[in-house]
Amino acid sequence: MMKKQYLIYADESHRKGKYFSNFYGGALVNYSELETINKKLNSKKEELGLFQEVKWIKVTEQYLGKYLELIDYFFDFIRNNEIKIRIMFRQNALVPQNLTKEQEEKEYFLLYYQFIKHAFGIDYCNPKEKDQVILKLYFDKLPDTKKKNREFKGYIYALNDFFCINNVHIYNEDIAEIDSKNHVILQCMDIILGAMNFKLNNMDKEKIPGSNRRGKRTIAKQKLYKNILRNIKTIYPNFNIGISTSSRGDFTNNWKDPYRHWCFKSRNSIFDSSLTKNSK
Repeated sequence: MMKKQYLIYADESHRKGKYFSNFYGGALVNYSELETINKKLNSKKEELGLFQEVKWIKVTEQYLGKYLELIDYFFDFIRNNEIKIRIMFRQNALVPQNLTKEQEEKEYFLLYYQFIKHAFGIDYCNPKEKDQVILKLYFDKLPDTKKKNREFKGYIYALNDFFCINNVHIYNEDIAEIDSKNHVILQCMDIILGAMNFKLNNMDKEKIPGSNRRGKRTIAKQKLYKNILRNIKTIYPNFNIGISTSSRGDFTNNWKDPYRHWCFKSRNSIFDSSLTKNSK
């Protein structure tokens, strides 16, 4: 029996936005290709003179050209399905009903759990269970107490009960917290995740206080977002960033697709049009 190993880098961006909240992002790579991809991306960063960590919050007019080139290069790996990207968020207008106090308090981790469980279509990664698959999970430093972080990682480990049906296994030692400064794939994913939050929450329209014009940084970020969207549309010409990406009648595409969005909707939610962008 062959053994395959996949690694998911995961992070969250924005818990509460004007129109969309709870942004989560992930990048999946074949572990056997990780070293090669890292070397290529780090070499590209050095070539561009980007010697520090790249992040969405660092985007400025001065560095825009470098970020544009890095993202174009990163999307080559996505188009070739060497890196799979998944973005999840929740639309504020879809209001959950009858949440318990515990659910409200654990919202961050409960949604993170759903993201890992479903966003990548892991349950479709091993057709006919012909291979043994090891799934590794690297989370950017979790923001809560050690106890709550440990509890969350315990729930992630318990996903073995869900994935093992398809011969996919998670080991405790493969669930880790990492520093994004040392992981270039996670850094590039952060830029995409930040761009989606930026656009979906209309941050591209924000004006300088007391004026009728936008700041240079806002304009630079809008240009970078548009470049990211252009890259996505080389894969899906009619891509809509604000809705869940269609599986096109085949649920295995949840795994096969190189790039997908998921607008999370709880089962007992109601739609409140007053919370949408079009409300007056």
